[in-house]
Amino acid sequence: MRWPSGRQARLNLHGEKIAMRPSDLSAAPGSFHAAPKHFSMIRQLHLADFFTLANAACGMASVFLAMFYMRNEMADYIYAAAAMAIAALIFDVLDGRIARWRHQHSALGRELDSLSDVISFGVGPAALAVAVGMQGGWDLIALAYFVCCGVSRLARYNVTAESLSGGGDKVKYFEGTPIPTSVLLSVVLAVCAWLGRINQDIPAGVLTFGPWDFHPLVLLFVLSGTLMISKTLRIPKF
Repeated sequence: MRWPSGRQARLNLHGEKIAMRPSDLSAAPGSFHAAPKHFSMIRQLHLADFFTLANAACGMASVFLAMFYMRNEMADYIYAAAAMAIAALIFDVLDGRIARWRHQHSALGRELDSLSDVISFGVGPAALAVAVGMQGGWDLIALAYFVCCGVSRLARYNVTAESLSGGGDKVKYFEGTPIPTSVLLSVVLAVCAWLGRINQDIPAGVLTFGPWDFHPLVLLFVLSGTLMISKTLRIPKF
């Protein structure tokens, strides 16, 4: 008997040959490749990872609130955006403590932490700065520099964390300021909003160099970014 093209045969309980489709082979007993379960990635997350994702969610909320302010110009959005940055910082601290408490460290968790920090402490403060009036060409270059410094600092941390920890579970010191310190920038902008010193009344005013405007206050972001990527500045980690 000729079996249909693309099929193989096996014996049933009565010793009779039956045809098998190629798709049936993956489900055959003894198959080496088990079918992946639904939501398999979520199943791999630890408790600390959910706190890390909460950090990222707060960062995105800060960005959204900055956008809402640009549409409605209600100062409450600025305050809420700064509050979300502080909440992100709290989640960032808690995820590390929970990971050490439960002795659950993973490469996935480390990458999640870095990506969340980029959103909450890099993109979030930069978006808030644009919302309150730092919209000149030179301002945007400075803010982009700030975010790139944050990304570079986190990438360096990921590749050097093992050596900096000295074989332990915890890094002994930071090279450069940690990116969460940029939450201070969000707080400064919220204070400016509370004092009514945003948009046209932003502290230090505005200068024009060539075709673009420049707000000197944006130099705080340049300073923050530069301190992040410093190789010689070492801050003990407690």
